[in-house]
Amino acid sequence: MSNVKLFYEERTPSPLQQVWRQFRHNWWAMGALHVLGLVVILTLFAGWLSPHSPTEQYTDALSLPPAWDADGELRFILGTDELGRDMLSRILHGAQLSFGLPLLVVIAAALVGMPLGALAAMSRGVKSSTLKHLLDVLLSIPSLLLALIIIAILGPGLSNALLAIWLVLIPQFLHTTRNAIHAQRHQDYVIAAELNGVSQWYLLFVVIFPNTVKVLVVQVTMALSTAILDIAALGFLGLGAQSPAPEWGSMLAKSVEVAYSSPWVMALPGLALCITLISVNIVGDSLKSAIDERIKR
Repeated sequence: MSNVKLFYEERTPSPLQQVWRQFRHNWWAMGALHVLGLVVILTLFAGWLSPHSPTEQYTDALSLPPAWDADGELRFILGTDELGRDMLSRILHGAQLSFGLPLLVVIAAALVGMPLGALAAMSRGVKSSTLKHLLDVLLSIPSLLLALIIIAILGPGLSNALLAIWLVLIPQFLHTTRNAIHAQRHQDYVIAAELNGVSQWYLLFVVIFPNTVKVLVVQVTMALSTAILDIAALGFLGLGAQSPAPEWGSMLAKSVEVAYSSPWVMALPGLALCITLISVNIVGDSLKSAIDERIKR
């Protein structure tokens, strides 16, 4: 026998459902989310989607324009560079280096910085004050400059660049998490929970943490944009990924010499980098706005 409901039951959407409803009403946000999802798919399946090897050189197809040009060839849809390497394959594999690796670095930095920031926020006294002032000093130095200092010590290379950016991002996550939790410590709802005798872990994860999500979302977005830009900048300066790695920043650096004769060699990695950064920022800002709207209601 089927269950028959005799009374109307109103179901309140969960906080996550409310945020999603607000988010999907913004068509700019949905467009950026679809673009970002496409970048993620290309990053994961670049090896299967690329028609050629990113480092293979075709001596019979040097500096070919894209396929829609009269001088282009269909086997090289986005053309080739000055060494005869397929641009489409290099852009696809470059997504793994210019987006996939920064994303992993941000996740690793968050996994280290957020717990340390939470512990710092829940502690009091000299240790908390000393840590706060130390973080203020570190954050006063621009992230790219701090990464350059670390690379100057460790030496150039993609792995050292990733390590440097990871070390730079950890204090940012630590500082943001500490300030976000510390700002909630003296709110009425937190004091009420403490008076009820809840444990510190329950107070942190169940009572305080849900009210810091907005701040942490903004920090993750900013950190991802910073990581993508810093890796591209280090690659452009020759301190990050080394040739022939198809990293977008290093591709831009190598394309300067042929910018006038083969403009697509510079335009394609620059466009990929620009679209990725814009999508990340729009999704982050829209998610923050959706959380704000959910809190107001």
